[in-house]
Amino acid sequence: MVCACVDIGTNTTRVLVADVKGGRLTEVLQRRAFTRIGTQAEIPREKIEEVARVVAEQVALAGEAGAERVRIVATACIRAAVNRDEFVAGMTEPVEILDGDEEARLAFLGATQTLGRDLPGLVGVVDVGGGSTEIAVGTVPGGVHWSSSFLVGSGALADRYLRSDPPSPDELQAVREHALDVFHAREVPHTDCAVAVGGSAASLRRLVGDVLDAGSLERAIGVLSAAPAAEVAEQLALDARRVRLMPAGIVILAAAAEQLRQPLQIGRGGLREGAVLDMGLSL
Repeated sequence: MVCACVDIGTNTTRVLVADVKGGRLTEVLQRRAFTRIGTQAEIPREKIEEVARVVAEQVALAGEAGAERVRIVATACIRAAVNRDEFVAGMTEPVEILDGDEEARLAFLGATQTLGRDLPGLVGVVDVGGGSTEIAVGTVPGGVHWSSSFLVGSGALADRYLRSDPPSPDELQAVREHALDVFHAREVPHTDCAVAVGGSAASLRRLVGDVLDAGSLERAIGVLSAAPAAEVAEQLALDARRVRLMPAGIVILAAAAEQLRQPLQIGRGGLREGAVLDMGLSL
């Protein structure tokens, strides 16, 4: 069955359309719009209208691509907004606001089922978003055993600390201290391996390869903070808005890897893939 997920995040709104057969998915279409809702307490009316237009366009694309089922989900920035009900009412399609546990479950499913290799023992999945980071721990056969949503995201920390372009060492250190303080507030189970998903992790593959360890993350920070965002974006063929957020995302990934005591394998799928697989498995 062809299914689709529209994912409304803090930084981007994305649609994935995929054919689900036998617990595996084959991508049909994927699109992204940099809607940048941000992490303010109240989402502006004009931003609600912009996201509604994008969601309607992406749902139409999914239909044209043959999607028989479409699930529209919203994550941390909507979850935390004081006018979340106004946001949902402003959409032309039904929107499901995920809680942290469901967001972590879907990211775990998408990460572990699309990586393309066996993941034995306890697996940790780190999903760094714009407004929050979810960590899920479990096994491939048994699913999630433990999960937690942390109020630390690339957009939120970039907005709060990264005022310079490129960011200064002091600003990056402030992000690191903030992220570690948040992660250390909860005890995360030890794992046998770990996977990173989300925009920050996916954007790093072309910079450092498939594995994020202390050395590769430090090299990535060096590249991204060596010149203004527009210059780095041109060199790496990335969106300048994404480049501005990536240093904060990398620091969060490094803090999560430290907490899990494992290097992070960059995943091939996350929340959207998990939602599509979940629809297929529920039939």
